[in-house]
Amino acid sequence: MTEYFYPQRMGRIILLATEEVLGREGVNSVLRLSNLASYIDHLPGARSDKTFSFGTVSRLIESLEQAYGPQGGRGTALRIGRACFQYGLREYGSILGITETAFRLLPLPAKFSIGARSFAELFNKHTDQRVRVDENEVKLLWHIERCPLCWERHAGEPICHLAVGLLQESLYWLSGGKIFNVEETACIARGDAACTIAIEKSPLP
Repeated sequence: MTEYFYPQRMGRIILLATEEVLGREGVNSVLRLSNLASYIDHLPGARSDKTFSFGTVSRLIESLEQAYGPQGGRGTALRIGRACFQYGLREYGSILGITETAFRLLPLPAKFSIGARSFAELFNKHTDQRVRVDENEVKLLWHIERCPLCWERHAGEPICHLAVGLLQESLYWLSGGKIFNVEETACIARGDAACTIAIEKSPLP
């Protein structure tokens, strides 16, 4: 099977976010559980070479469920996803263009649409992940057509909770503190064609 990769920089972001959520001992335990102990005290570098494999990402996420149970693992992955956005903003904010004043002054619907497409382009251009964005008047659909989070996994329900957390936090930041309904409605791990995350454009009251 063909191997696919994230850049080292994104692997570093995921592990830093995991440590932020779980603490040093927590992340070390998860790394041992997922047979990734080589990363203990040796984080990937902040480099752009694509050598952090999808299999590594998937094992790391699966080990959260093994360590904390299905529900605990889901909640932990959501929190890690939210933390990933903050680390990612520091690394990729200027590339995305979303930290520019002109972007911040756009009306929310425009920020929603432009931000989503810019975010998708970041993954499509700098990683082996493939993202496609669709939208209508009420929802934006984030389709991950090649997904590292559930790579080579099988499940009865959607399991890409880290991506949901990442998008939740990005929307919170884009909107200046509003909460949106974000839900994964399809997942490659359960046999769907893509991992689809549906985002309602109107914030929750």
